[in-house]
Amino acid sequence: MEVQEQTMQTIASNLHDNIGQLLSLTVVTLSSINLNDPLRVAEKINSAEQLAKRSISELRQLSRLIYGQELIRMGLAGAIKFELDYLATAGLHSVTFNSNYFHKEGQSDQEIILFRIFQEVLNNVIKHAEATTITVVIEQTEKRLNLVIKDNGKSFNAEEVLREKRGMGLFNIQKRVQIIAGEVDIIAAPDIGTEINIIVPY
Repeated sequence: MEVQEQTMQTIASNLHDNIGQLLSLTVVTLSSINLNDPLRVAEKINSAEQLAKRSISELRQLSRLIYGQELIRMGLAGAIKFELDYLATAGLHSVTFNSNYFHKEGQSDQEIILFRIFQEVLNNVIKHAEATTITVVIEQTEKRLNLVIKDNGKSFNAEEVLREKRGMGLFNIQKRVQIIAGEVDIIAAPDIGTEINIIVPY
């Protein structure tokens, strides 16, 4: 029963993080289509089509949970950039990405978890924050990796959300950071937005 429950939690998390993220981006892309701007209509329709195809692929691969491993082969920074490029195509967010990332052998499992955390945060920003700018930074040293995700959207009370268990996404972020012996600092302020700072041994 315990193994079955853990399996269901894993499937639920992947559905929420991966397919939910892809479909959210699809909706954002389609809703941003402006028929008065014919030059970009085809580009956005093509982007939405590619996102839909990725959703189908993700469903097919979910049972084996191999998609994360495949995407992370381009490295954590490459995988994050891949997701941000799709988001930028919709034209609703100003996206900035800075990184001094360098891949280390033997860190792929940790990088998959970090990538899932990033997907979770990004999905929350798209669905709830009403942000217009998103900034992602990877600061890496020989002993640690710092992943920072900022937005200028609506803030929230992190302690209250976690205490009342009102946010599956925020709970998943905290739980996954703990799995890789990391720390997460959430800074949220009215009229400023939210900054999520994740520091892990690396």
